[in-house]
Amino acid sequence: MFTRAKMYTVESVTAGHPDKLCDRISDAILDECIRHEPMSRVGIEAVGGHGLIALTGEITTRGTIDYEGIARRLYRDTGYPDEVRVVTSVVTQSPDIAQGVDTGGAGDQGIMYGYATDETPEFMPLGTVLAHALTRGLETLRVNGDIPWLRPDGKSQVTIGDGVVKTVLVSAQHAADVSPEEIRRIFIERLIMPIIGGVDGVEVLVNPTGRFVQGGFAADAGLTGRKIMVDTYGGLIPHGGGCFSGKDPSKVDRSGAYMCRFVAKNLVANGLAKEALVSVAYAIGRAEPLMVEAVNEKGESLADFVRGKFDFRPRAIIERLDLRRPIYLGTAAYGHFGKPGFPWEEVVRL
Repeated sequence: MFTRAKMYTVESVTAGHPDKLCDRISDAILDECIRHEPMSRVGIEAVGGHGLIALTGEITTRGTIDYEGIARRLYRDTGYPDEVRVVTSVVTQSPDIAQGVDTGGAGDQGIMYGYATDETPEFMPLGTVLAHALTRGLETLRVNGDIPWLRPDGKSQVTIGDGVVKTVLVSAQHAADVSPEEIRRIFIERLIMPIIGGVDGVEVLVNPTGRFVQGGFAADAGLTGRKIMVDTYGGLIPHGGGCFSGKDPSKVDRSGAYMCRFVAKNLVANGLAKEALVSVAYAIGRAEPLMVEAVNEKGESLADFVRGKFDFRPRAIIERLDLRRPIYLGTAAYGHFGKPGFPWEEVVRL
């Protein structure tokens, strides 16, 4: 039903990429709201570019939140030293939405998906794991000072064919005084080889335009929720379209997708499937999902088993995964899935 092509390509971006910086600002604000009040209702969006960060959305919380200070801190801590102007336009959540959520209903309509495979220890597709490892490696090399000319913005892309790496692409912002040849040599030796394990027979592309000096908000605008495939499974399975960052767990775009991943991973980890795809659909204000489906790699339905084992009502998801905690900034870069320490990655006995 969801057979993956023999050749596929996935990408990842660094925490300093403009879109990811906006995701991280949104989730940092969410975490701060939850620290003040775990029941906070948050839907916050960030857009940034060319010296400006704009924050807008709906937040209901008892805490006093320094939106501007959080945005500036994330911008600075990401490695951008220049000044940035911050403007805000934030209101409380619509009472029409609140009346449905207050009774345990979903905060919106929509469809969410979760996936897992036994292909890697992370229960994620190999290409997705490698793409995130490359961008995370870029950030580590920069933050640790191992490559002093490296700057925060960057991307990776990995092509897999018949289960092996065919192409690796790394684009990374750099200082003006370093040559393309030096960048390529260093990246192959200190980034690509340790992660990929060798480049014989692998096409390696590094900064294909030849130069990547201007980056971040100086080069491009960013927006919360514009990297939904990077956040999930690299475009290899369906996506309901709703982003995660900046949304509290009453928003099923986020909590429903986390639950679907939790269920899919546990189906595979318990030997019930080699690959599992789980989907759920909601109506705004209604607690019971409109649909719960789960299939294995053969397209066989596991839905009856899943419905008997897992409760997909929004309040039940929040309680089972303990989602009213300030854990969300850590999700906002290098994917929401396949990383240890998050409750939806826990393996339980079924």
